[in-house]
Amino acid sequence: MSGEESVILVTGGSGLVGKAIQWVVENDKSERFGKRPGEKWVFLTSKDGDLRKPDEAKAIFEKYKPTHVIHLAAMVGGLFKNMKYKLDFLRQNLLINDNVLEFSKEYEVKKVVSCLSTCIFPDKTTYPIDETMVHNGPPHESNFGYAHGKRLIDIQNRAYHEQYGCNFTSVIPTNVFGPHDNYSLEDSHVLPGLTHKCYLAKKNGTPFVVGGTGKPLRQFIYSRDLAKLFIWTLREYQEIDPIILSVGEKDEVSIKDVADAIVKAVDFQGDYSFDTSRADGQYKKTASNEKLMKYLPDFEFTPFDQAVKESVEWFVENYETCRK
Repeated sequence: MSGEESVILVTGGSGLVGKAIQWVVENDKSERFGKRPGEKWVFLTSKDGDLRKPDEAKAIFEKYKPTHVIHLAAMVGGLFKNMKYKLDFLRQNLLINDNVLEFSKEYEVKKVVSCLSTCIFPDKTTYPIDETMVHNGPPHESNFGYAHGKRLIDIQNRAYHEQYGCNFTSVIPTNVFGPHDNYSLEDSHVLPGLTHKCYLAKKNGTPFVVGGTGKPLRQFIYSRDLAKLFIWTLREYQEIDPIILSVGEKDEVSIKDVADAIVKAVDFQGDYSFDTSRADGQYKKTASNEKLMKYLPDFEFTPFDQAVKESVEWFVENYETCRK
């Protein structure tokens, strides 16, 4: 990305990762991650148009004429939604991705970085999972619609590269959290869901009860760390094959560690326990960040407790207006 005018279009710009990229672009002063001279960043929201519809997607590309695209827009949801609406998750994401990639080719976009998910990996696999395993078997039955929709981005990237020479790649983050998350008690991921639950327990003077034993392990990545890695991928990563963006195996934390960090950040003094009659879900889904570390051996991730503290503070300050 040279000094000439670059227009970087971020689809899904109002979500967790989009907002984090915007924060880094505006606040990071380093040459590697911060905004560079001659760059114009455009953060799209659903108000700008429906990316499932070719004419609306085309109008966006015609309006902004992007030179680079970070593609985050997707139909997403929690486990229950994924199980109930498999066709919708497959079809809507296929439509979004197809339009974004096809118009990126038509408008001669220099590079596209799309966001995948660790749920795309085969259900039956060995750990740690790495980038070579994406297509080694079917994904978990519970969300095969969403998972296949996302997997196909990797197939499309390779096909666009082979047939047209397009520089389209993708990244696979682990569990992302941070400001601007979805804090719904019904349909959110574990960390924002527990944050909201603990906040209400403190507010109402009721016990804070976490479902399950607290033993399962997960790799969490702070959205602002992930945002820096997205910007690095856009500027410096040269492969078409995907790259996992994650903390290392040694930085896996248990759900109990997550709950402890939230209790501390919320300053919750009440009764805090685990309901062991509730199902735990998968014990671990460890991903290898070896490929990332070969490229960026000195990258510093925000310590987990500090990242949780910043996220909880943002949630408390924005409680009235945040997604919940």
